[in-house]
Amino acid sequence: MKVFIATDSMKGSLTSLQAGEAIREGILRVFPDAEIQVCPLADGGEGTVEALTVGMGGRFCSVPVTGPLAEKVDARYGILPDGKTAIVEMSAAAGITLIPEEKRNPLYTTTYGVGEILRHAVAQGCRRFIVGIGGSATNDGGAGMLQALGFGLYDAKGRQIPFGARGLEKLKTITTDAVLPELQHCTFRVACDVNNPLCGETGCSAVFGPQKGATPSMIRQMDRWLEDYASLAESVSPEADPDYPGSGAAGGLGFAFRSFLHASLESGIRIVMEETRLEEHIRNADIIVTGEGRLDGQTVMGKAPVGVASIAKKYGRPVLAFAGSVAPGAEACNRSGIDAFFPILRSVGTLEEAMDTENARRNMADTVEQAFRLLAVGRSIP
Repeated sequence: MKVFIATDSMKGSLTSLQAGEAIREGILRVFPDAEIQVCPLADGGEGTVEALTVGMGGRFCSVPVTGPLAEKVDARYGILPDGKTAIVEMSAAAGITLIPEEKRNPLYTTTYGVGEILRHAVAQGCRRFIVGIGGSATNDGGAGMLQALGFGLYDAKGRQIPFGARGLEKLKTITTDAVLPELQHCTFRVACDVNNPLCGETGCSAVFGPQKGATPSMIRQMDRWLEDYASLAESVSPEADPDYPGSGAAGGLGFAFRSFLHASLESGIRIVMEETRLEEHIRNADIIVTGEGRLDGQTVMGKAPVGVASIAKKYGRPVLAFAGSVAPGAEACNRSGIDAFFPILRSVGTLEEAMDTENARRNMADTVEQAFRLLAVGRSIP
């Protein structure tokens, strides 16, 4: 039996790799001779660097960069074996989890550190970038990132604008004469799973601003500043389109990537699947196992497990899914290619107990074992 495992992380509990290895353990208890391959999986958000770097045999780099509140943080990114491809998560430098809730304020948070990661990777010889932009604490339209890459974002007195969304209020000129020259040879695939425009009622300020600490008055201000920023950008780049789907991702970072770095904004799970050659591995397996932290009605809306299942069904492969919890609406997964799914919780306990890494690992292995025992019984029935 050939089993291919591609499961998303269970955030706060198991990484994609840890979950996959626990699944492997459970299967081997029943089928000790099974050929099992574990492929780390991510959807472009948290865990993408680890999933792609480890899954493709790359190496990690750590670099001190400017954090969201201008303090230094150590950011990690990956370089694949070709030495030319870097895997980056913006959240490593500008993520909302880097800031205590009481200090969140998008007027001051910056993406400057994201640009510093890119500069460091360029200096290592990377020219191809895969960037996840989920989980941001920022709403600066990517201005900080652009400054770190050499773009001039100047106020009326010819000074670089200050960090954060508040800097956009002062923005009068955008220049490109000092941009890092290697960027013209770089390509960027940006994992972007939201379709929000830059501005307006469905723009980044209105939709994502509140969770980043924005008040209603701040939202109105930031939206107006981003409109002015977009108008200036259009004079510099023909690709600057504030209405392009995904421009509002990560507080407008999607807009900056597409407008100034000529990036493609793509589905995160599609990028990961293509880069890891997931379809080839699925085609060569007998049974597919996937999962995530919580299976519910939203799982079918572009999340990793259903992405795996859709490929498996092209080749008629059965798909099992395991999740930390299963919520109402998860039955939609059965209609989207997952043949059977199982919650791994095996007893009543606290949330902390359920999310403890060792408990989750054991629960996963034990639940997978029982599911595959049923499979073994089915194989023995005439």
